[in-house]
Amino acid sequence: MVQFRLGTRGSALALVQAGMVRAALCAAHGWTEDQVETVVIRTTGDRVQDRALAEIGGKALWTRELDRALLAGEVDACVHSMKDVETIRPDAIRIAAMLPRADVRDRLIGAQSIAALPHGATVGSSSPRRHAQLLRMRPDLKVVIFRGNVDTRLAKLAAGEVDATLLAAAGLDRLGRGHVGQPIDPDVMLPAASQGAVGLETRADDTNALALLAPLDHAGTHACVRAERALLAGLVADCHSPVGAMADMDGGTLRLRGELIANDGAAWVAGEMTGDDPETLGQALAVDLLARAPDAVRRLFGA
Repeated sequence: MVQFRLGTRGSALALVQAGMVRAALCAAHGWTEDQVETVVIRTTGDRVQDRALAEIGGKALWTRELDRALLAGEVDACVHSMKDVETIRPDAIRIAAMLPRADVRDRLIGAQSIAALPHGATVGSSSPRRHAQLLRMRPDLKVVIFRGNVDTRLAKLAAGEVDATLLAAAGLDRLGRGHVGQPIDPDVMLPAASQGAVGLETRADDTNALALLAPLDHAGTHACVRAERALLAGLVADCHSPVGAMADMDGGTLRLRGELIANDGAAWVAGEMTGDDPETLGQALAVDLLARAPDAVRRLFGA
């Protein structure tokens, strides 16, 4: 008998992550795998692969259909890569749990380092953050839109459509491709907010689902993701906004780092703060960064 229904996208990575959640639920509650049903929901983001997300609706393209299924009671919870989840969520939906975070870094595929890329090299990326960060370090590079799942992007790279691309280390690791690419230290390139984190959302009033998911929650990961998402909220950042963010925890103290970059990489601001409360910390760093940001950067955010 099915005890729990998990909604997920149908990509290879999404299915691996749903499998991780299913295994965690079974371990927590003594269930067998057939007691957790995986419900695949095709999203607009999966269907439209030829344009940047920012041009066609942003992160909602990954969540809209999953939200509908969740609120309609078709699934008990949805599995998300948290970096793909909008900052402001519906009141009827709650982020109930986070799995332990994986590698937060980006990996460069096609060269040993960003410095080693040939002059004028073409790099495929549809991320405004990566686009701006690359141009900040290497204004000579040409950055072009590059969408699709991991296999699609690697195939395009192999076919010579671009000289290099960037992918999240966590996704590569989860797909058994931990050997692919060169990891980029966060001191060189801060990752996206919530990168490497898998989250579970359920209906805010579903006390049974909330209770079943509670044992899966990794408190440290959840606190770091909350801080990073609070920074985005304070910046009024959206999918167009070139922003890097990363929180880590030492004991009970959070350290949050952030950077905002102009689209052409010519201007930027960076900073970090420490604190105990994730939301307060994220909001405070947002205020600080916006206060110090050059005009070319500030106009991209909520200032």
